[in-house]
Amino acid sequence: MSATSRNRPTTARDLRARKGGDPIVCLTAYTTPVAKLLDPHCDLLLVGDSVGIVLYGLASTLAVTLDMMINHGAAVMRGAEHACVIVDLPFGTYQESREAAFRTAARVMAETGCAGVKLEGGAEMAETVAFLVERGIPVLGHVGLKPQSVHGHGGYHAQGRIASEVERIFRDAEAISEAGAFALVLEGTVEPVARAVTERAAAPVIGIGASPACDGQILVTDDMIGLFSDFTAKFVKRYAEVGGIIDEAARAYAADVRARRFPGPEHCYGAGPETKRKAV
Repeated sequence: MSATSRNRPTTARDLRARKGGDPIVCLTAYTTPVAKLLDPHCDLLLVGDSVGIVLYGLASTLAVTLDMMINHGAAVMRGAEHACVIVDLPFGTYQESREAAFRTAARVMAETGCAGVKLEGGAEMAETVAFLVERGIPVLGHVGLKPQSVHGHGGYHAQGRIASEVERIFRDAEAISEAGAFALVLEGTVEPVARAVTERAAAPVIGIGASPACDGQILVTDDMIGLFSDFTAKFVKRYAEVGGIIDEAARAYAADVRARRFPGPEHCYGAGPETKRKAV
């Protein structure tokens, strides 16, 4: 089923059923205009806490607030008609207890209208995932490299290079899948391990820096289009260089303003050629 042939919004249940089938196409979105552009082509739009780094210039995702996620989630929902919209739960809003996670997730869904939430964590979060799913909240899991736990990982580096990491990734993926997550994001995991996780997990596995064998792929849109250029991860493929286009457009605009070429008569009210003839 192609993204452009749908006549109803994609649901979490639809995506769960895609295990082993057509790859799931996912990108991040934080604003209404971008959501409108991406929606016809994507199965899932993730309002990621990466918004803190990409739009707000934060050093990590840890300072992202719940209000930020709700505001951006509502904006994306205003631009999405077909894709399944999932909103990240920010750091510190769900780890304390399953009840705290439910209150946070319920608020996000009620105030944005999104189809579900994403949370990071492995076996230690399985009980929370099950608690949410049992109460009608679709959950997208996130295992492997978990940015909200980057200090515990010792920084941003690929996971699964040593036996203990491999065991943890398999354990986490199995626990979150069995808890009822409709899909898992698997981030920053060496390819053979990511391939094996995808084969073993009952839920679809959506890769980012993982494996082409995953059931789907996701990238941060601003990375993918060359708009965010502070750094480029190994797993990112740039499909455009929008940053360069904006730079050239701003350069041309500044030159026109300084040379008084802009605005011209055609950009001014009551200053066009016809108005001038009438005045004469």
